[in-house]
Amino acid sequence: MFGDLKLGNIMDKVILQKLQKKIDRREFCKICFLGGVALSVSPLVIDLMKQMSWADSFSRKKGFINRKEAMFYKKIDKETVQCLLCPRNCTIRNGMRSFCQVREADKEGKLYSLVYGNPTAVHIDPIEKKPLFHFLPGTMAFSIATAGCNYQCSCCQNWEISQFPPEETVNYYLPPEKTVQLAIEYKCPTIAYTYTEPSVFYEYMLDTAKIAHKHGVKNIYHSNGSLNPQPAKELAKYLDGANIDLKGFTQEFYSKMSRGRLNTVLETMKILKANHVHLEITNLLIPFHNDDPETVKKMCVWIRDNLGKDVPLHFARFYPTYKLKNVPPTPVSKLEKMYKIARDVGLDYVFIGNVPGHKAESTYCPKDGKILIKRVGYKILENNIVNGKCKFCGEKISGVWNEKPLLNQSRNPFLKSDYLG
Repeated sequence: MFGDLKLGNIMDKVILQKLQKKIDRREFCKICFLGGVALSVSPLVIDLMKQMSWADSFSRKKGFINRKEAMFYKKIDKETVQCLLCPRNCTIRNGMRSFCQVREADKEGKLYSLVYGNPTAVHIDPIEKKPLFHFLPGTMAFSIATAGCNYQCSCCQNWEISQFPPEETVNYYLPPEKTVQLAIEYKCPTIAYTYTEPSVFYEYMLDTAKIAHKHGVKNIYHSNGSLNPQPAKELAKYLDGANIDLKGFTQEFYSKMSRGRLNTVLETMKILKANHVHLEITNLLIPFHNDDPETVKKMCVWIRDNLGKDVPLHFARFYPTYKLKNVPPTPVSKLEKMYKIARDVGLDYVFIGNVPGHKAESTYCPKDGKILIKRVGYKILENNIVNGKCKFCGEKISGVWNEKPLLNQSRNPFLKSDYLG
């Protein structure tokens, strides 16, 4: 289990030796703190504790696959099917797979999902990490993802799982009923389908969402928006919130960076909005690629005119990763320029992400300008929204709100990066 880990210091070696003796988690924590090791400083410690946190709860195994017949496909001939889930509309012969690597045809002319109930990532995150800023702030989301993706983003932060088939990832056995049970057990009011592209585990997501609603648990969807209209409409019946990565506002950018289609993403957002799903949008600003001010202005105008000025827009700071390690981080001044453009266009709620402590992490009242939700990173320091309204002037604030204003609940420190590719 630990053979490929690189040890950075003496304390890590001690911890590793103790873990190999199969100590329990309480003793492990005691060793860490007595040794003066700050968990936030040692990636090894965090990774090992994260594994211990979940591995004892249910089984996990590399390459574990759970098959289920897929939805949204048609037969072409005896051994060929066409997947109709996303706009790629992959034509797949017996034994072959779709672009996303998780849907396979058999000799009977049926299409199967290979990621039903076998997620590769299971975590408890602050809802603010999705990012959703106007959806039950201060609460936790039970977050899951499987292997695979229908995009190939050069800037994917979770490429180790999104760009691999399920045979090459370590997967849990976690069927829909168990997922909902754990969300309730860990007091998470929401299940988040996130990290990779949830559309590729559509059947698993949809069945889980249906059960979740029966038990009063909400569902949120962090997606690239690449989904055909019919499955998007069916999913929207069971979604309460969504954050869509609007990666840029030209087809040229989408073709080059993600191999995706801009028009599909725009249509998906319209469908979600029309079906009363709370919608937020993330735009990852990548220097020299999608940070042209005029293009960003066109994007903001489109959002205002087609989705509404009250849809929260997050400008996220890019950091070098995956295939774009030669691109520098987004200058904060550039993010601030885009923030001003969006506000000048008339968008009510605009945020700057991945810059902890920036004043644009917080929500301000569009009427009186007073601070409504003060954030630093994922922590909420102040919440002035009462009954969905600004407590100072009574202005109605778009979002899904708690019955009582909450500051952050207790945190799970084992956090995984949300997909920002």
